[in-house]
Amino acid sequence: MTAPAKRCASVSLDLDNLWSYLKIHGSDGWASRPSYLDRFVPYMLEVLERLNLKITFFIVGVDAAESRNHAALRSLVDAGHEVGNHSFEHEPWLHLYTHEQLEKEIGDADAAIEAATGRKPVGFRGPGFSWCPELLSVLEARGHAFDASTLPTYLGPLARAYYFWTAKLTPEEREKRKSLFGKFADGLRPVKPYYWSLAGGKQLLEIPVTTMPGFKTPFHFSYLAYLARVSEGLMMAYLRTALAACRVTGTEPSFLLHPLDVIGGDQAPELAFFPGMDMPSARKTALLEKVLKVLGEHYELISMGEHTTRIKASGALPVRKAA
Repeated sequence: MTAPAKRCASVSLDLDNLWSYLKIHGSDGWASRPSYLDRFVPYMLEVLERLNLKITFFIVGVDAAESRNHAALRSLVDAGHEVGNHSFEHEPWLHLYTHEQLEKEIGDADAAIEAATGRKPVGFRGPGFSWCPELLSVLEARGHAFDASTLPTYLGPLARAYYFWTAKLTPEEREKRKSLFGKFADGLRPVKPYYWSLAGGKQLLEIPVTTMPGFKTPFHFSYLAYLARVSEGLMMAYLRTALAACRVTGTEPSFLLHPLDVIGGDQAPELAFFPGMDMPSARKTALLEKVLKVLGEHYELISMGEHTTRIKASGALPVRKAA
């Protein structure tokens, strides 16, 4: 008797650069666009090679526009990974942009990423999970196959409060970021993929960053690494609980990574002030490999583009009005 096919889970990494973390924190020096891509990308590719894993890297357009980053970004595609659009300027208030600004933001990023990597992005994730109906319409019109900007959790306001407490921001910067990480009502959004209903009868696939079904608590790696600081056993128990809830509900996870999930202050001393950067890169990497191996026990790990293809081939999905 043939064993049932293993379900799939997509893995992605938001390739936030050194300058973007400095800007988020309100630190000086970000405007010169300091980069660690030449350090981080080779390190991450080695990790993924050991795991025999191909993922999606969401690239910031302004990084792709700089020739000094082209070798690192091209190496992602050369290694068989997929690239996505993470906006041009990495500003987490896209909901404040006009339609014309959104068209330029997405179009400029698409063009820069394609020029740097040789591949046109097929998907998008907003920085800080920022999005709006106008953005979705721009993505659909430009031929993007999916959006991945939603995080269905009730904890967004708590994350925002912690961010405001730790970051050095002016009142004007706080005003722009007042919707960062979403609102409590975002916890009511679906965990499973669905189609956005757009103007003119158009649709766009949404693949949320998966949170634990029912409880809607995040389990992407940034949260798991935080739990590991208390207890690695607690981290693994929480991960296995989240994955059990996914299996019971038939949820195929979309699992999110960030650079600071993988590297510590030993590789990025400029970011030593960030939470968790006192954990060495080797320790973070070991935890990540353990987590991905557990995820791979239950799911076939694939890129978001491949996940999109399989979702669309699986049949009808719910449709939600973009509002």
